[in-house]
Amino acid sequence: MCVNYRPPTPEQFNGRIGAFSELPRDWHWPEETWKDYAAPILRAAPAMRPQACVGSYGMVPRRHIPPEVKPFDTMNARAESLLERRSFASAWRRLQLCAVPMQWFYEPCYESGRAERTAIGMHDDEPFWVAGLWREWQEADGEMSTAFTQITINADTHPLMRRMHKPGDEKRSLVLLAQEEVGDWLASRDTDIARSFLRHYPAERMKAWPAPLAPKAPRKDLAPQVNGELF
Repeated sequence: MCVNYRPPTPEQFNGRIGAFSELPRDWHWPEETWKDYAAPILRAAPAMRPQACVGSYGMVPRRHIPPEVKPFDTMNARAESLLERRSFASAWRRLQLCAVPMQWFYEPCYESGRAERTAIGMHDDEPFWVAGLWREWQEADGEMSTAFTQITINADTHPLMRRMHKPGDEKRSLVLLAQEEVGDWLASRDTDIARSFLRHYPAERMKAWPAPLAPKAPRKDLAPQVNGELF
């Protein structure tokens, strides 16, 4: 399942994407999103207009997991068990829905015989949205923060997404939303309507390409010495 993706930049948002058309100057987020990283989302709930905000990736941030509890991941919520997982059930019942904007996301592809980091995005290179859930947390300083998760579905029959992940593992896919679907997804009035959006995105409108991680820079303390010997 997806644990890393690239959100749009503030420059891509400004003047282009609805509620994100005018971003506060102090809003910023990393170039790539990993667990507990800040990233932009569009959130909504019944009687609440869609709001742009910056949230923490993972429904239960690591800082809110009690020390006596073994750390667990909540970056992805399986559509089949939304009502069974305590981390997601309340947000799903309350229709605390969000749309997560992306340029592309990453998955491992094993077609070569080993894991190759692969980027997946739109065929036309345009940003897109992923269906998710959100909730609020009260921080130590009394301020409220937002956290979010992405919803995934089985992808055994999807022409593109079934190529991802280790052989023998269940194939999963994020729930991608077309631009024209985002408003209706966020305005869902009951969970049956919301669940109707949890379906596959057409593979012919998507593409995948190799995206290896950049090699780490060598540590300065291990750099070869010009004068003198190491041993």
